[in-house]
Amino acid sequence: MSAVSQGSDSMFSRMNSQIRQRIDAVLLGQELKAKVLRGGVWLGGGSVGEQALRFGRNMVLARLLAPAAFGTMAIALSTASIIDSLLDVGVREALIQNPQGHQHRYLNVAWWLSLGRGLAIYSVIFVMAPWISQFYGNRELSPLLRVTLLSILFHSAMSTGANLAVKQMKFSKWAAINHGGAICGIVLTVILSLFMRDVWALAIGYVAENAGRCAFSYLLCPYFPSFGWDREAARDLLRFSRGVFGLSFLNLVFGRADIFVLARLYPATSLGLYTLAVYLIQTPTSFLMNLLGQTLLPTFSQIQGENHRLNQILFKVTSLILALGLPAAALSFFCGRSLLTIAYGQKYAAAAVPLAIASCVAVINLVNGQITTVFLAKGQPHLHRRCVAVMAVTMIALIYPSVKWFGFVGAQMACLTSVLCGYLLQVKRIQDITKLDLVQYGKSYLISIIASLFVVAVCLGSRSVPWLANPLPNIALGILGCLLAYVLTYAAYEAIFRVGTDEVRAA
Repeated sequence: MSAVSQGSDSMFSRMNSQIRQRIDAVLLGQELKAKVLRGGVWLGGGSVGEQALRFGRNMVLARLLAPAAFGTMAIALSTASIIDSLLDVGVREALIQNPQGHQHRYLNVAWWLSLGRGLAIYSVIFVMAPWISQFYGNRELSPLLRVTLLSILFHSAMSTGANLAVKQMKFSKWAAINHGGAICGIVLTVILSLFMRDVWALAIGYVAENAGRCAFSYLLCPYFPSFGWDREAARDLLRFSRGVFGLSFLNLVFGRADIFVLARLYPATSLGLYTLAVYLIQTPTSFLMNLLGQTLLPTFSQIQGENHRLNQILFKVTSLILALGLPAAALSFFCGRSLLTIAYGQKYAAAAVPLAIASCVAVINLVNGQITTVFLAKGQPHLHRRCVAVMAVTMIALIYPSVKWFGFVGAQMACLTSVLCGYLLQVKRIQDITKLDLVQYGKSYLISIIASLFVVAVCLGSRSVPWLANPLPNIALGILGCLLAYVLTYAAYEAIFRVGTDEVRAA
């Protein structure tokens, strides 16, 4: 008996030792994989905390402020994004990418370029504010723009030491700067909204977010610029910016065209309902997109010449996104009114259909983003620029007639059509570059679509019972359907991988 006990103790001690070694390798290791995993933990944890607070803030503000406040704020931010994208020179990315980016002369030039860009953007917006206000027929918009966009000055004045921390993969500092400043602004917004029941609570809170980031950047990554100017360093940084020129503007056209057109055709109150509904989907989507992009890019870069491994990882990540995303999209279609009612209040339930379509846009965007990461890892970002150009042109062609004929539903239908066109182009490109097996790639869609039918079946079946149409029971049944779909998807992939493994062994 004692021999058995000793053997058992020995087995558990070995397991404990192995677990500790793996944890130490992740927490203390200096290999790229360990750094990426630690970075994912820091960035993911910080982003989850920030987005949870932001969502909670929106739930509170939706009950304190009129929908028109969110609509007016959306116009202000979208207008500023135009100027921002036109003057984007990619300083941060250039500094991180450049092998000499850690040198003081590069850091100094980057700081002055960033500050100069910020001053130029704010000057343009300050001058144009009255005309923008007149165009949208909103007198409040002019002073709101001039105050809100002070955030650009704070952002441009951030310490370039923060960019150096990202370059050196010290993600804990960047997470503290980025999410710490955001959390300060979120808390201030909620406090101000208790006393200022209008859009100015949102504006001042937004400025406070970037002011907080700026302050944290100097506290955690101190850097003090000098008045020197190195022409060679400036040429190097600006040379990189030419490779990504226009990408930000094209992304903006696709991402914000609906806001511009809706703001022109509908009052700010209606725009506010639409904005918050779509934001309910965009919040988790932005979190996943950023997390996957920041962790998978270095992974793909390490194996950029091994197309088979690239395709394997791409297939697995895509399958996971679809397995989680398509059932959730089905849930938003059947439970959208309940979700919006619980989150923001009854009046926001009117935007349930745009919410459902936005969930489909989000899933395709996430899947498309993984192909983009492969292009970036292979050093071919121009392929993604072509995709975004197609999306932008399609959006420009469709958005006005779609909104004119179908209103808010038409806006999201134009978004869905545009992202599908860009995605199909990227699928064709990735097949040419990595020889991706489209039959295997398509199986992930088939399995997830079949699994999503469980959500459809559960939600349709519940309609025969009147009390199940109430918000909480309706959402609970939708979640139950999602869980059934996830179990089915897991079982299907287990069977597929088991068959594949058996075939390999037999061969």
